[in-house]
Amino acid sequence: MQAVVLAGGEGSRLRPLTKNRPKAMIRVGNRPILASTLDALLKNGIREIVVVAGYRSEQVLDYLGRLELEVDVVIQERQLGTAHALACARDRIHGDFLVLPGDNWIDAASIAKIKGERNAMLVKEHAHPSNFGVVRIRDGKVVGIREKPTIPTEQTVSTGILSLTPSFFDCMFTTEIPDALMEMIARGIEIRAIEAEQWHDALVPWDLLRMNALLLQRTKSLRAGTIERGATIRNHVAIGKGSVIHPSTTIVGPCVIGKDARIGPNVTVMPNTSIGSRVTIEPHALVSDSIVMDDVTVGSHCSIVSAVIGEGCTLEKHVSTVIARSPFRIGDTHWEAEFGAIVGDHVDIAPFTVLKNCIVGNDVTIEEGRTIRGTLPDNSCVM
Repeated sequence: MQAVVLAGGEGSRLRPLTKNRPKAMIRVGNRPILASTLDALLKNGIREIVVVAGYRSEQVLDYLGRLELEVDVVIQERQLGTAHALACARDRIHGDFLVLPGDNWIDAASIAKIKGERNAMLVKEHAHPSNFGVVRIRDGKVVGIREKPTIPTEQTVSTGILSLTPSFFDCMFTTEIPDALMEMIARGIEIRAIEAEQWHDALVPWDLLRMNALLLQRTKSLRAGTIERGATIRNHVAIGKGSVIHPSTTIVGPCVIGKDARIGPNVTVMPNTSIGSRVTIEPHALVSDSIVMDDVTVGSHCSIVSAVIGEGCTLEKHVSTVIARSPFRIGDTHWEAEFGAIVGDHVDIAPFTVLKNCIVGNDVTIEEGRTIRGTLPDNSCVM
């Protein structure tokens, strides 16, 4: 069976983290989200894979080119919708196929439930269905799909994962897949609704923290780096090659640490934390329930909790993230969210700064002793 993975979208609601990378290439659990999708397919014996890349496609091409897996790549020159992305791969499809978003997390067990079906959709109940395609089901069949309804009447949503026959393309008259599915239903073609086991989509930046925690549940212990005498490692912790864990540092898994990182001494890393490659965490710092991307420096006595820290950031000593709950406007939608901080790439934060439930854009400079709330746009300077 073939699989078509749609990895061309920008993920604009995840700004600032998607300014420099497509959503599918955001690293969660120290791997691109796309990697989890490919893993789920391979675990089901599906190796004939077409990936549709678009926004910043060179990053997807570079990543796939380094895998020990032959993947057929198609470029969507303009991002005109999911059906348009799938149509870009039409001449590569020669039988029944799966279609999956490359920027969602799905487990292999869910793929196993749908891969043998013809014309089926993986669905899942969601606490916030108005952000998805809401699905009406009768007798196990999809009878209706409403995209992002203001007042949803159902809690069940489409995961965007489908098992289709080539006849699907005969029903495709718009740029979006749900419209084609409704045309199929109107023509009397049945679409089975199959409940996914585990699935997660990061709609907004703080959703990445939940996805990170889910992925880290599968962490296997790895000791490829150096753990110096006096360091304490508990539960499942994966430490990459060349990384050094200094004395009196405590790391409690699940947790992953990339290559050539320097942690400690006297650092505490708590569960559900991903630390990228070439990261330095200086003495007496705390990192918990967070994603710290590559090439970040976390200064001494910092406290980083419930935060996403983008690539190449420098947090000087005594920088703290504080969990609070505040309203945010992303696109046309108002959200209320509880987290510490979302920090874009290449941000410099001076000592004694407090980040309190805020979103900090890319290439921002924050001078000493400030408390930041709300949203700072790219290239800001807080003096």
